[in-house]
Amino acid sequence: MTTEPLGPEADENYDRFIVEALDNGCVWGLEGPEGWALCPSEKYVDSDVMPFWSQPEFAERHCAEEWQGYEVIAISTEEFIEDWLPGMHEDVFLVGVNWDAAMEGTEVEPLDLLADLEEELK
Repeated sequence: MTTEPLGPEADENYDRFIVEALDNGCVWGLEGPEGWALCPSEKYVDSDVMPFWSQPEFAERHCAEEWQGYEVIAISTEEFIEDWLPGMHEDVFLVGVNWDAAMEGTEVEPLDLLADLEEELK
């Protein structure tokens, strides 16, 4: 089974993340020798973004260049909602959601993503 690729619209990829994260029961991030993948925010000065994807194939595309040697790691959606997003808020990280191969996509405050996930669960 092939996965439909991400589209050109960041908002649509964000919405897709919400639906697929809940349907799949997990999200995927990149973990390397020094911890989880981070990069500087394109939107906010002095902020870092931790990216996550709704499909492992999307994350695998980014295991190159500065993230070569990183592994795609699944995190249960329950753990992501209950632990990761509140923790990222406390640590002042942003969340990168379903970035495309060019590393473009939505950057969102963790609690905003948490609210959107909880809204979709209703």
